[in-house]
Amino acid sequence: MAQTLDDILLSDAELALGGDLKTAVESWLAHLEHERGASNNTREAYARDLRQFLAFLKGHLQHTPCLGDLGRLDAKTVRAFLAARRKEGAVSRSLSRTLSALRMFFRWLEAQETLKNRTVSRIALPKVPHGVPKPLNVQTAAKVVGAAEAGPADDWIAARDQAVMMLLYGCGLRISEALGLTARQAPIDGRDVMIIKGKGGRERMVPALPIVSEAIARYIVVCPYPIDPDGPLFLGARGGPLSPRLIQLAMARMRAGLGLPDTATPHALRHSFATHLLSAGADLRQIQELLGHASLSTTQIYTEVDTKRLLSVYDNAHPRSGRA
Repeated sequence: MAQTLDDILLSDAELALGGDLKTAVESWLAHLEHERGASNNTREAYARDLRQFLAFLKGHLQHTPCLGDLGRLDAKTVRAFLAARRKEGAVSRSLSRTLSALRMFFRWLEAQETLKNRTVSRIALPKVPHGVPKPLNVQTAAKVVGAAEAGPADDWIAARDQAVMMLLYGCGLRISEALGLTARQAPIDGRDVMIIKGKGGRERMVPALPIVSEAIARYIVVCPYPIDPDGPLFLGARGGPLSPRLIQLAMARMRAGLGLPDTATPHALRHSFATHLLSAGADLRQIQELLGHASLSTTQIYTEVDTKRLLSVYDNAHPRSGRA
């Protein structure tokens, strides 16, 4: 069982040394939510990173850590923590996020005039391997989003899954964004644009194709549960909010049924949305807006996927190609 913050910081029966640190951690997490607009997933990841660090520090110091211990933290201890996490199997991407979380926490402590220790900021972030998105081709993506149409007309689970897949591929939403939609936000009843709140609380306008709206409307008609206009649009088998895990399992079943590779995940549909738009000639900045990327450099990775299109443009446009 994973350790809680109380397990780590308040376990000394005679003297709860970590009480001041527990208060600081909880205040920082509240700051991330209310002032930085961090998503639930981001806050949970940062909280987990910080708990792992404090649990290591407790074992390293042989006592419950407090704010004074963070003020005395040295680079050797931070590197020992990263080495321990690496030994447990943590990859560079995970370690980089952990170190980023620690940097943010220490910067916040300094801004609050609680303590000043810039040791963590001087530790280099682990090098993260350069990854390229693995989208589905157009034909395969069409098979995935159309899989529910082959089933019975009253199969509401299949209709629901298809509507979610349509939002991922047809609109480029993240799975958390799709499952966070309410009926009032859904592109139905004449609405063809959604206001999506993405990472960092950034809002963007995303248009929805008629086929996406039709899939959502079909799901609503066959859903056996009443859908609250301000509650979650997509419901689970028992009427509660739909878990992302169920969409991942639905995609796994499709992989088996359609003979798709392991890279065919729900998020791959979002990659496919971006790559197929780029292949059709869409502007990179427009794709950035649709995806909700804060930086264009994040969106530019799709140009590496679309090598075939870029070579074709070069071949047709260069004056020495023989075609221009």
